[in-house]
Amino acid sequence: MKLQGKVALVTGAKDGIGKAIALAFADEGADVALVSRSITREDDVVREVEAKGRRACVVKADVSKRESVLAMVEQIKAELGPVDILVNNAGLSIPAMLLKMTEEQWDEVINVHLKGTFLCTQAVAFDMKERGFGRIINVTSSAGLQGTIGQVNYTAAKGGINAFTKSAARELAKYGITVNAISPFAETKMTTKIATDPKLRDKYLERVPMGRFGQPEEMAPGFVFLASPEAGYITGQILCIDGGMIMR
Repeated sequence: MKLQGKVALVTGAKDGIGKAIALAFADEGADVALVSRSITREDDVVREVEAKGRRACVVKADVSKRESVLAMVEQIKAELGPVDILVNNAGLSIPAMLLKMTEEQWDEVINVHLKGTFLCTQAVAFDMKERGFGRIINVTSSAGLQGTIGQVNYTAAKGGINAFTKSAARELAKYGITVNAISPFAETKMTTKIATDPKLRDKYLERVPMGRFGQPEEMAPGFVFLASPEAGYITGQILCIDGGMIMR
């Protein structure tokens, strides 16, 4: 098992890509801290992690609030131990055209995606530095690489995460901590409108050489790899798991 004995923290772990990542980590031997604003021990992901023989720490947290993030990390340390692997996956989408977007819509998306990535990374990096090991994987998007209409808040947040990933990778490499990002393209709650509206679906799939949406379970192996010992010399990179939509 590639992650045997490791403690992984996955934000936005209740469903979708976050859930798929958590289960894949558990399959590889990691204990998993499952974080979401609304998660409970009754959620399927908790039962499924524990059914694999791994410990699951369930934490309700708002990653955009420092006090909530610090309390989250302390709970995880008390139940599972220090965090070895962090996946910054928590997110939301509030679409609006630039000229109609409110300040509140801008702030909420920026705070969850970008500020949340900063707060969670900073909160776990101190222990990682002391132990000389850490894997941080940020979830970005094609929107942050090429822009998209009607989501300047989301695009700016993901573009910021890309830049944050590279800067954090440079700063933390000397402590044995790698920082990378993955840009997925999969059917989730956030892409429901695109996937179910025939016009939007066809428009998006025209850009995907593979000709289909990915599934959350197809995203997870990339996260396992970047968290594994085999990826110890990879940092500051953005891996696109998107059927070829973005080629750089």
